[in-house]
Amino acid sequence: MKIHSYTCGQWLEGQQPGIAVHHAVMGDILGYANTDTIDFQQVLQYGRQVGGPALRAMTVHERALALKNMAKHLLAEKDTFYTLSSATGATMRDSAIDIEGGLSTVLSCSSIARRELPNETFIVEGATVKLSADNSFVGRHILTPKHGVAIHINAFNFPCWGMLEKIAPSLIAGMPVVVKPATVSSYVTAAMVESIVAGNFLPEGALQLICGNTGDMLDHVMEQDVVTFTGSAATGRQLRCHPTIIAHSVPFNMEADSLNCSILAPSVQEGDPEFDLFIAEVHREMIVKAGQKCTAIRRIIVPDNTMTAVADALIARMDKTTIGDPTDDKVDMGSLVGLSQRETVRENVAALAAECEVLYGGNDCAMDLINADAQKGAFYPPTLLRVQSSAHEVTAPHTIEAFGPVSTLLPYQSLEDAVAIAGLGKGSLVASIVSDDDDEIRSLVLGMGAYHGRLLVINRDCAKTSTGHGSPLPHLIHGGPGRAGGGEELGGVRAIKHYMQRTAVQGSPSALTAVTNEYTTGGKTIASPTHLFRKYFDDLQIGESMLTHRRTITETDIVNFGCMSGDHFYAHFDAIAAKQDSIFGERVAHGYLLIAVAAGMFVDPAPGPVLANYGLDNLRFIQSVPIGDTIQVRITVKQKIKKERRPDDSRHAGVVVWEVAIHNQDSELIALYDILTLVELGS
Repeated sequence: MKIHSYTCGQWLEGQQPGIAVHHAVMGDILGYANTDTIDFQQVLQYGRQVGGPALRAMTVHERALALKNMAKHLLAEKDTFYTLSSATGATMRDSAIDIEGGLSTVLSCSSIARRELPNETFIVEGATVKLSADNSFVGRHILTPKHGVAIHINAFNFPCWGMLEKIAPSLIAGMPVVVKPATVSSYVTAAMVESIVAGNFLPEGALQLICGNTGDMLDHVMEQDVVTFTGSAATGRQLRCHPTIIAHSVPFNMEADSLNCSILAPSVQEGDPEFDLFIAEVHREMIVKAGQKCTAIRRIIVPDNTMTAVADALIARMDKTTIGDPTDDKVDMGSLVGLSQRETVRENVAALAAECEVLYGGNDCAMDLINADAQKGAFYPPTLLRVQSSAHEVTAPHTIEAFGPVSTLLPYQSLEDAVAIAGLGKGSLVASIVSDDDDEIRSLVLGMGAYHGRLLVINRDCAKTSTGHGSPLPHLIHGGPGRAGGGEELGGVRAIKHYMQRTAVQGSPSALTAVTNEYTTGGKTIASPTHLFRKYFDDLQIGESMLTHRRTITETDIVNFGCMSGDHFYAHFDAIAAKQDSIFGERVAHGYLLIAVAAGMFVDPAPGPVLANYGLDNLRFIQSVPIGDTIQVRITVKQKIKKERRPDDSRHAGVVVWEVAIHNQDSELIALYDILTLVELGS
């Protein structure tokens, strides 16, 4: 098997002498990884000078579409990756989490970007901030791609997902990447990168791969680069303190293995659905990926009076767990990723056993393997330990992580005690709570939140749809405080923004309009002799504006609208109550009446390029309109978002965001809002 790196547009194959990479199940040497011939300074320069400019020339939507096409292509080739993944000791279920889970994350990131972000090379964030009384001086935040390289250093347990969940937001942000997977499983990553490169989905220099040692790469990072790390807390701390990273204030995002926990609430009794859900969740987290997951449950926190029942139920499940060759359909759990990892697990279990009782498995446990040799393969049995006394009187379960199928039972006396025990881990990626009592759930979530990046509540209501304790989702953050590294990944648009520079821009409304390509209230407008609803998407200009005729609001308008809508609120219909009890002092028009009337004033009713109303955002009613007031509407092209044409679209349209401002006869602002319409492209 070839284990090669891809740098500066070339594949470099590892040769002896190098790092030998072994089959996790059979023990055979698969190949060698060697990076001695790589010039790491040149690698980073290539990304900055070739990949960076090419990505920054693309819009956010173009980058996201490239990733969508890439992910669809890789899904079609997934069988190749499954075959390679089994050599890491992964079962089909394990590989699905890594391969298809990673690709679904890419697709989700692509969808989020195209749905929530503008089709520009940059991102505009938040509302315009008024900095002067007359609105002549305003401010806003923009995000532009960093002019560096994102270096992603990943752990051995997820060679596909680990890469994919990091490169997706980086590339969408417009930042080229250098991927450094763990050497022991890098051949799976390399196969996926080879397919990406062959498919020509990304600009040259956007993606580079290092299989083997990183050499002096971190010596050459600069202020525009970003480094992310997933792996052990000890290694992460060493990298974070690299002198060059410190000297150049290089952003360093760390997602470290942590002592995650699951808490069984005191209200749950043996025989309840939640009890069975708890046992199933803990057992699954012990055996999936042979427990080699950064999110695996390491501490099982249960009421003191439930310890025996939980232990018996877990042991019964572990007795039925089959171990061996992961390509065999009868196997539930494969091997660890390598013999060195197994030795580390053994050392840590021995350290845990100094303070805990081994209830099941452990270093001396004989294993009955299916189609595998315990001497050649990196197998380790599911192992359950128990703290006999108070969880506060031991330190090992709260400080030592055996990165394998190993968990420890810890007793608690009260909800407050459970929260305190969970906090002894000094910060984790995830904790789960199993309860059907809302008061318990609230107390635990609010009590534990400061120490955990994600909290999962499991009960009978969501059991069928829950993705489980160990599954980070692209829409929500993945990371945690303290021991977990203090970083954040994923989280929807937040993940993309991590690789961009946020800049506050201050100036006149017209200046901000020019910078952001969004109309800023108070900026210069463009008058059009043609009604704006008669113009196609391509013909509309940002800042193009139209002032409507005037319209006086009558009592008949209010009565008719109230009868049509059923809204007979006293401020609109009861003159005495409106005068005595309302904040207006008189009868006023419905706010939504004004919106409806305004639409009638600016809409051109004949068929044309405007196809449909797409939505209404940011509505604010600023002043009331009593009977007899006259309103006038100004509608302005605020933003244009070009969309890809879907196969089932009969007409290709983009989204136009219009700023709508309603004023009264004294030029006072009555209401301000945005409407979104689908407008056909082309004339």
